[in-house]
Amino acid sequence: MEGFRVLCLLLVLSKLVISAKSQLSTNYYASSCPQVEGVVRSTVQSHFNSDSTIAPGLLRMHFHDCFVQGCDASVLISGPSSERTAFTNIGLNGFDVIDDAKSQLESLCPGVVSCADILALAARDSVALTGGPNWGVPLGRLDGKRSSASDALNLPSPLESIAVHRQKFADKGLNDHDLVTLVGAHTIGQTDCRFFQYRLYNFTPTGNSDPSINSPNLAQLQALCPKNGNGLTKVALDKDSWTRFDVNFFKNIRDGNAVLESDQRLWGDDATRAIVQNYAGNIRGLFGVRFNFDFPKAMIKMSTIDVKTGSSGEVRKVCSKFN
Repeated sequence: MEGFRVLCLLLVLSKLVISAKSQLSTNYYASSCPQVEGVVRSTVQSHFNSDSTIAPGLLRMHFHDCFVQGCDASVLISGPSSERTAFTNIGLNGFDVIDDAKSQLESLCPGVVSCADILALAARDSVALTGGPNWGVPLGRLDGKRSSASDALNLPSPLESIAVHRQKFADKGLNDHDLVTLVGAHTIGQTDCRFFQYRLYNFTPTGNSDPSINSPNLAQLQALCPKNGNGLTKVALDKDSWTRFDVNFFKNIRDGNAVLESDQRLWGDDATRAIVQNYAGNIRGLFGVRFNFDFPKAMIKMSTIDVKTGSSGEVRKVCSKFN
């Protein structure tokens, strides 16, 4: 009897998940706020023209949002012990972009467009602005009613093994292919020396650097991040191509030029290495098409994680605080 009850509960939960995902539609605001995509796109463009680092910032923010409470804009809440104050969210930028777009949309369509949807659109537009693919974003998410720094502590970390990352992605319904494809977002953006400096000095028991780092790249990274430096220097995640959304990132992994340890470890795992190799390719032109085709699919899949519906969510008036 107990097993039967558990089965019934699982079936109910499954139906709720399917229902939440099925409510999303690229035409969700067609009648209630048809200006939404144009407003978000022009807002991201305006901020990008002043500061191109906004693009990787918004993309990273969307990922961090979806992997905690689901894609519900919980990362946007400002306040003591809110999600955005967590150590794992240090350096997130682009909050002003979302606030700007929300303010405009509240004037045009009061109480209609969720902050979660604005963030999903802004992430897509960031990819397009840096030369990546465009895609139709399913819309209709509600904003969450919880935001806690402690919830963000389980975000994937560059210090973790591929096995740990695989499990964290699987917990969100994402597979190895999704993992490698979404990590490909590191084709744009930078990170601080402090998040990988340990790889450059005394990484091994014998006091050497991480042996998986290509020797010329090691010398360059050590010059940028000296042993006694403050760790705050910005370093490109994608050597020689960090402002362009392309497949150079996967070539860097293949050649031992990845900056973050978790990125380089993708080459050490049989399953993820095969996917990296497919994206890195060896025939000019073909590999870029494959990644550009897969990335939108992975982003859409990620953006449906734990979609809020009904009383579990709301449409915030201001993205940084609950109604």
